[in-house]
Parts: sequence; C-alpha cells; structure tokens
Amino acid sequence: MKEKDPCIGVCRFDGKSGWCAGCGRTVPEIRAWRKMTPFRRDALARDLPRRVKRAAAEGDAP
Repeated sequence: MKEKDPCIGVCRFDGKSGWCAGCGRTVPEIRAWRKMTPFRRDALARDLPRRVKRAAAEGDAP
C-alpha cells in the first residue's frame, strides 16, 4: 500500500471492461502504478471511484 496505492485486496477483474472490482484499475495500470509520475497517479486515482461505481451499477462488482 505504498504510494497511496488504491488496492483494497479485492482482485477480481471484469472481462468486459478489464477493471478490478476492488480498485477500478486495469492490469497494466496496476503494474505501472509505482513507475507513474505523481501527476498521472493522481489523475488515475480521481477516475477510479467512477469506474468502481459504474461497474457496481452494471452488476460487475460485488
């Protein structure tokens, strides 16, 4: 949970969007998280709640 990592330990990926049901990131975004610039991390972190909410509304998240 370094670098304000949004991971909450629920690692289940939606086949349609590719987003994690827990944090909203894709596998490539998770892999790149530590190497991202602070600006890019912040921009992505702002979008994650929307992704998780959208996935939950579509029934893709627990």
